[in-house]
Amino acid sequence: MAKRPTNTTRPANRSQSTRDPITLARAVAVCPNSQIAAKLERHFGLDPVDADAVFKAHQEALSRMADVFNGILGEKATAMHFQRIVGALVGSAFAAGSFYSQKVTEARDLTARLQNDDRDADRDGVLIFENKAQRARHFAAQMGLQAYAQLAAAEGAVEAYAAITGETWKPYVAPTDLSQTIDRQAATVELAAFGE
Repeated sequence: MAKRPTNTTRPANRSQSTRDPITLARAVAVCPNSQIAAKLERHFGLDPVDADAVFKAHQEALSRMADVFNGILGEKATAMHFQRIVGALVGSAFAAGSFYSQKVTEARDLTARLQNDDRDADRDGVLIFENKAQRARHFAAQMGLQAYAQLAAAEGAVEAYAAITGETWKPYVAPTDLSQTIDRQAATVELAAFGE
C-alpha cells in the first residue's frame, strides 16, 4: 500500500514559540551515551572520542569569553549573550543526535531486509564484501560518535553558563502574543460555525 504524501509545508503565521524548545534533556535523549559510544568505537574500529576533553574545552572557552566581557556587559546582557551561545551548541547536539537516530533506523531497516530469507531480490551478491547495509551501519556509527562529541560540547557549555550566571541554562522561549492567541481562538470558533 502506497504511503500518503504528507504536507511538509507549515502555515506562514506559525511562530517559533509554538515549537517545543530544544532542551539539553532532549539532546541527551537522542545522542549516544558513553557506553554506546564505546561500543561504536570498538565494533566499528573508529577513533575514540575524548568526551572529557571536548566538555572541558567548551567549558573553558565560555569561561574565557566571560572573563573578556567582565566590566563590559551587564549582568542581564551577559546572561542573554551566553544563553544564545549555549542554545546554539545544545541545538547542534540535538540535530546531530536526531540525524544519528535516523541513520540507525535506516541501517536497521537495510540489515533486516538483507537478512530476510523471503526477499532474495534485495540481497547483495555473496562476493560483495561491503554491501549497502554494511555501509549504512558504519555511517550510522560515525554519526553516533559525532553526536556524542557534540553533546559533550553542549554539556560543557551548559556547565559554564551556570558558573557564569549563577543560573541553570534554559532554552529561550519567545513570549506568546496574546492578541494572536485570541485571534486564533476566534477564528476557530467562527470556522466551527460552518459545520463539517
